[in-house]
Amino acid sequence: MVLGTVLRYERTERYLGEFMKKKYNVEDMPFRSIDNEFVRDFFLFLKIDKKAEQNTANKYCKNLKKIVRLALDNGWMDVNPFQGIKFTAKNTTREFLTEKELTALINKEFKIDRLAQVRDIFVFCSLTGLAFSDVAALKPEHITVDDEGNYWIHKARQKTKNMCSIPYLESARAIADKYREHPTCVTKGVVLPVLSNQKMNSYLTEIADACGIKKTLTTHIARHSFACLALANGVSMEVIAKMLGHSDIKTTKIYAKVIDRSIAEQMGTLASKFGSQK
Repeated sequence: MVLGTVLRYERTERYLGEFMKKKYNVEDMPFRSIDNEFVRDFFLFLKIDKKAEQNTANKYCKNLKKIVRLALDNGWMDVNPFQGIKFTAKNTTREFLTEKELTALINKEFKIDRLAQVRDIFVFCSLTGLAFSDVAALKPEHITVDDEGNYWIHKARQKTKNMCSIPYLESARAIADKYREHPTCVTKGVVLPVLSNQKMNSYLTEIADACGIKKTLTTHIARHSFACLALANGVSMEVIAKMLGHSDIKTTKIYAKVIDRSIAEQMGTLASKFGSQK
């Protein structure tokens, strides 16, 4: 179980404690006291009190559902409180940077070291498709050179353990070389001095503003950008799936839908400007 998943379960436990204190004025309850009403009210608590988005609230409830399933299997409760409850996911738009936006990000000069560092790591992820947890754990031993002198990143994903095989482009290697002697890299034996996800996302907001990018940048958008730019430049779905470490190509096809939607939106704008004349 990766750190992000552990933290989500810990947060689920904390929210459950707050919910029980508010609704039942207790700090703990036996499993058999959890009923259908409890589950529905917990979902509303997440949405209203915790201001959680639909999909985020779903994840917390699904964490609870997994624990309830263990309780049912062990005979700690008799009735499944999730019976008849379905968690409907809300379609979300996956943001990504265009080539023009990524180029602007790469060429921007930052005099503040922390911003330059976070920008470099974001660009590195945009050139390799590595997720935040994977770039944070990237070590020199994950980098290989084949018989033809081509550099590769071979690494199992932290989240799924699926192996990624990614061409290690010269521009990405140049970023890594820049931080070879950085104290964090030397001490931890990693390729890049990656900050916490929270700090990264906070600084990316400043970076986007400085570059005139009207999108909410997060570490995960770099991975989306890699996939979308690869698709737009003719890389096959199967190859992208292998690079991203997807076990099911259906996951990779999401990026094709993102590209199609982007094209449709841009053509819609074009049509409005150059519509037929009466």
